[in-house]
Amino acid sequence: MSRAIRTVTIMANIENRIEDPTRPVTLVTGGLSTADVTETVCSIVENPMPKLWYTLITLSAPLAGVLMGLIGYLIFVGTGIWGNNNTVYWGFPIVNLVFWIGIGHAGTLISAILFLFRQKWRTGINRFAETMTIFAVICAGIWPGIHVGRIWVIHFIFPLPYSQAVWPNFRSPLVWDVFAIGTYMIVSILFWSMGLIPDFATLRDRAKTTISRRVYGVLAAGWRGGNRQWHRYEKAYLLLAGLATPLVLSVHSVVSFDFATSQLPGWHTTIFPPYFVAGAVFGGFAMVMTIVIPARKWLKLENIITPHHLDMMAKILLATGSMVGYAYAMEFFIAWYGGNPLEMFTFVNRAFGPMAWAYWIMVSCNVLIPQIFWVKKLRHNILIMWIVAVCVNIGMWFERFVIIVTSLTRDFLPSSWAMFKPTWVDITMLAGSLGLFATLFLLFLRFAPIVSMAELKTVMPEAEGTNGTRRAQADFHGSIPHQIEERKAEEERLDS
Repeated sequence: MSRAIRTVTIMANIENRIEDPTRPVTLVTGGLSTADVTETVCSIVENPMPKLWYTLITLSAPLAGVLMGLIGYLIFVGTGIWGNNNTVYWGFPIVNLVFWIGIGHAGTLISAILFLFRQKWRTGINRFAETMTIFAVICAGIWPGIHVGRIWVIHFIFPLPYSQAVWPNFRSPLVWDVFAIGTYMIVSILFWSMGLIPDFATLRDRAKTTISRRVYGVLAAGWRGGNRQWHRYEKAYLLLAGLATPLVLSVHSVVSFDFATSQLPGWHTTIFPPYFVAGAVFGGFAMVMTIVIPARKWLKLENIITPHHLDMMAKILLATGSMVGYAYAMEFFIAWYGGNPLEMFTFVNRAFGPMAWAYWIMVSCNVLIPQIFWVKKLRHNILIMWIVAVCVNIGMWFERFVIIVTSLTRDFLPSSWAMFKPTWVDITMLAGSLGLFATLFLLFLRFAPIVSMAELKTVMPEAEGTNGTRRAQADFHGSIPHQIEERKAEEERLDS
């Protein structure tokens, strides 16, 4: 009986396989030790960045500045600088809002849900995803504030004790978005910063200047790596993961209610919440792949972010892309089965109307192109994977464009139909939001560890065995002998 239990336990610990089902996949290749992982990750921060980093920051930072300048121009002139009209009252701003909120979903999925399901392959990419989430939500939070036009009265949507007794309308989707995005932002920051504490302690102990040592010391929050701290850390991390998991489902569901609770054909459908969640995960994973694939090459992280990590992400992209394709088909089926001529007209107009080009870009990028991942050789071709990920990002933006703009161009009254034409301000602000996201990510890449060393070391061979976790933790701060001795002394003092 005990032998059977032991066999089941061993099989449960063997996580992912590629060819041989009896051989666990090595998540850190190249024969790296825990000290090598520390050196590889910390060298990105401690050494000068490659020339490509300076080229990218030179391109992205001015775009972010242009976005800020155009926001000021918008406040001064008004929303007439956009392509919005009386029929298409929601244009690029809301398209961008839904797009960036969707991008931010993959971070919580990879970090929280895969953590709860004990998927160890997440450890190589979770920091990329978590960081992407924070900056994507920042980019998303810009658009609800500026799309209303009168930005100086935007504080009316917050439940503040005004003497004029002006309270927000809690039946308004705008207020729902504020609470949903605000809650998601707070929990994501807590989860992200919690995982960074041990890694900041590593940079603090390796710092060569007084300023760096003090800055990283503050960010490390007094971390010393003792048993009690690890115990508290693991409990808190688990609780935050459990708290963040429902947000993956709730936040984008609330965003979908902006449309589903209206009476407009094409929006008034109950499939929107699960459809938006699947699409958010789909687009978020595509953005992670878009960032990770070049970064692992330029930063020499091939032994930490292995082809197996990319293969698993490609499979998730294939699965969620198929879910999105199913949702597209069900929209047409529901419109036909419901017998509502206005609904049927809306979906036929999307596919064959004057803006059909946007619909077929969406279908091609989101449904057809990812199907090549059924072929194993294509899943293992790095260039093809990156091209598919970029196509999915384009397709997911066009999905939001199709849902919002094409549903509004032709409403109930043919006499009020009007086409939407984006202006140069619309396009430039979209490019500026991409520049803002890239700038924030590049700055983080320069000053903080982009791979979670603490979690990565727990899935290495050194962490296996009775004292494996303790050995990985002791070596967490590198191979500096006097620091390891200090940690051991601290552990013995706390244990006593």
